[in-house]
Amino acid sequence: MKILNWKTKEIIYENHDINEIKELVNEAVKNSVDLLDADLRCADLGGADLGGAVLTGADLRCADLCGSDLRDAVLTGANMIRSDLRCANLRNADLRNANMVRADLRDAELRCADLGGADLRCADLCGSDLGCADLSDADLHDADLRNADLSDTDLRCADLGGADLSDADLRGADLGSADLRNAEGVNITIDLSIAELQNIIKMRRDKKEIN
Repeated sequence: MKILNWKTKEIIYENHDINEIKELVNEAVKNSVDLLDADLRCADLGGADLGGAVLTGADLRCADLCGSDLRDAVLTGANMIRSDLRCANLRNADLRNANMVRADLRDAELRCADLGGADLRCADLCGSDLGCADLSDADLHDADLRNADLSDTDLRCADLGGADLSDADLRGADLGSADLRNAEGVNITIDLSIAELQNIIKMRRDKKEIN
């Protein structure tokens, strides 16, 4: 079995004695192999031990990463559209500019992760732990953030338009210049500075003027 580079089709790693992709990827990571631009589309990696893995630019569309350990992993620019990341551990992971449209991140551990500029449109983040994470400039349009922990999270300039924030914990979060138009969730536990409150009022005023 082999892992290919999705751009060049060149072999990144191979082992003819292994027949399962999860075992092959685990071995590659254990051997400190950089899986840059790896083609892992629809791969079954549920429960895989990928802590510290370098998966920059990897194609993980529709991959099963449910319950996987991705602590400190580098996933910058990775394509994770519709990937299954339920209960995955992504603590301290680098997910800058990752494409995670419609990804399933329910109950995922994302504390202190860097998601700056990530595309999380329509992603399911219900019950996820995003405490102290960097979501600045992230696109969370129509994302499901119900019961999510967003305490002390950097949400500056994030697009939260249409997102469901019902019962989300936003205490200490920085929402400077964030777009909250059409965001749902009237029971948000929130602790905002005066500047942040003024920004929300402005957004709501703009919404009324548009309507």
